[in-house]
Amino acid sequence: MVDILEDYRKETVENVQRKLTRSTAELEEENEDDSDEEIVVEDTTIEGYKPGEDDTLYNPKNLPLDWDGKPIPYWLYKLHGLNIAYECEICGNHKYRGLKVYQKHFAEWRHAHGMRCLNIPNTAHFVGVTKIKDAQNLWNQLKAQKTAERFNPDTEEEFEDQLGNVLNKKTFDDLRRQGLC
Repeated sequence: MVDILEDYRKETVENVQRKLTRSTAELEEENEDDSDEEIVVEDTTIEGYKPGEDDTLYNPKNLPLDWDGKPIPYWLYKLHGLNIAYECEICGNHKYRGLKVYQKHFAEWRHAHGMRCLNIPNTAHFVGVTKIKDAQNLWNQLKAQKTAERFNPDTEEEFEDQLGNVLNKKTFDDLRRQGLC
């Protein structure tokens, strides 16, 4: 392999050394020589086709466009799950293509506005809830749970009698009325 490529290697080394030893004037002169040459291109236009006029791409699967304006490859489309559309009733039946965009939308303004219109706070409890009825049911459950956890002075307030026994308020009042406390 070394014997076969030896000539190419020597020519490459000589070419690099020659370019490194040139002055700026010689480099500019070489660039001018290159620009003086005219490049002739044959006219290979298709009859009836004018470039730049209504260039629509063939996109039968309606794939999203890449940064260069061409459709992304189908395997990438499937990999990111863009073939699955998620619908959110809270956002006004807006559809989100792909799981990543769908998960991100719960923190965006459209979903937050929909939750505000329902008088429901947009907290972490509601991530993944897209139906209005489900969100209202969950909010009612959370309110009931918070009410149950709230401090109730009638049952949770503690009193101590003269003997050092700890009693709740109702029992303490009953014993005090009877004169036992």
